Amino acid sequence: MLLGTSTAYAEKLAVVDMGAVFEQIPQREQVTKQLKSEFGDRMAQVQKLQDELKGLLEKQQRDAQLMTDAQKTDLVRKMESLKADYQLKGKALDEDLRRRQGEEQNKLLIKVQKAINSIAKQENYDVVLQRGAVIYVKPEQDISSKVVDALSKGQ
Repeated sequence: MLLGTSTAYAEKLAVVDMGAVFEQIPQREQVTKQLKSEFGDRMAQVQKLQDELKGLLEKQQRDAQLMTDAQKTDLVRKMESLKADYQLKGKALDEDLRRRQGEEQNKLLIKVQKAINSIAKQENYDVVLQRGAVIYVKPEQDISSKVVDALSKGQ
C-alpha cells in the first residue's frame, strides 16, 4: 500500500449501453425505411434474378430426360449467364448497401454522442463510459434510457 499518493477519480460516473440505444431510437427505423426505398428496386431486381435462376434449375432437373442435347446446352448457358449477372448485381448491391448503412450509422452516432454530451452536462457527470467497459454499475447511473428519450424528442 502506498501512502501519500493521490488517486484521481471522477466523482460522478454514468454508463450508456450503445447497443440498446441504437436498437431503441426511432431514427433507426427511419434509416431502415430510407435504405429500403433507396435500394428497393435493386433488391427486387436481384431477387427476380435469383427466382429465375431457381426456376431454370428446377426445369433442368425436371425435364432433363425429355430435352435434346442442344436444349440442355442452351439451358446451361442461360443459367450460367443468369448466375453471372446475379452474382455481379448482388455483390454491387451488397457493397453499396453496406457503404450507405455505414454512412447512416455514422450520422446516428453523431446524434447519439450529442445527446450523451448534453445529458452529461445537464446532470454534471464527470465521465460517461460504454456499458460494455463496466462490470457493474448501479441502475440509476445507466443513462441509456435518457439518451433514447432525448433522441425520441428530437434533441
